[in-house]
This record gives sequence, structure tokens and C-alpha cells, in this order.
Amino acid sequence: MSPPNRIRKVVVSGTPSDSHTWNLVFLQLYLEELGHRVVNLGPCVPAELLAAECAAHTPDLLVLSSVNGHGYRDGLTAVTRLRQRPELAGLAVVIGGKLGVVGHRDRTAAIALREAGCLDVFDDTDLDRLRLLIDQLPAARPQSAVPAPDLPTPDARVLAEAGRVHT
Repeated sequence: MSPPNRIRKVVVSGTPSDSHTWNLVFLQLYLEELGHRVVNLGPCVPAELLAAECAAHTPDLLVLSSVNGHGYRDGLTAVTRLRQRPELAGLAVVIGGKLGVVGHRDRTAAIALREAGCLDVFDDTDLDRLRLLIDQLPAARPQSAVPAPDLPTPDARVLAEAGRVHT
């Protein structure tokens, strides 16, 4: 893999109801292989602890992952809690994995997650899209209580070239 445009500090976390760890270890290894610095909080992380750890580590990106099918519900709670803290208002947050129990992507739930503050919502096979999104993040997240400007949505042209266009 080619080196990233910029090295990022990324926090990887499971959701409160998900005790799986292999997905988090995989994400950590993948992101480290891309050259990023990763803090892996592990599974079963409550929203309040997640917010405290993000405030302490000041990452450029938070990646939430779930494989138990409750990621939509848990992710909505987590991102809502994060956005309640002024110092985390500009934090880029993405969520991915097996987020629902119906066996297919729930567009309404994905929209709700974006409206709550997730930059993007990924299926469990969207690693190329995740890499492209990370490369497009601004140079650094402001470290003050002032929210960052609106984060960019991934460039559709770049995503199309990678063969991964989402709606």
C-alpha cells in the first residue's frame, strides 16, 4: 500500500453492546499499515467513556465498528454524546460494519447517523472508501473548543474511480 497523504491519529472503538474484538484489531492493523497512529479502545465502550477518551486523545478521526447488528442504535447514541461536548464538535466520526439485523443496509438509519454527526456510514466491505476518506480529511483538527468547519464529503469522482460509489 502506498503511504497516506498525511499521518492521522485515529481512535478505533467498538460500540457498547458489541463484545467482538477481531473487527477492531483488523481495523487497527489496516490503519497502521497505511501509516496512521491508532488508539484502539476495544469493545463494549459506553458513549460517555468514548467521549472522554476522544477528548483525551484528540484524534483526527474516530472509527466506530460493530458486527453484532446493533451499530445503528449504538452509533446514534455515541455520536449524539460526542456532539454534546464542544471540544468534540469538529471531530470526524465514521461508523461501519454490520450495523443492522435486517441483512441489508438501512438507508433511513444511515441518514439518521449522518444527520447526527457521522461523516460517513460504511458497509463491512468499504475499506477502499475509508482509506480515500481519511486521505481527504483536513490537515489537522482544531484543538480548541471552536468547532471545525464542515468536513468534506468524499469526492464522488475519486470514489467512482476506486469503484466504490455510495448513495
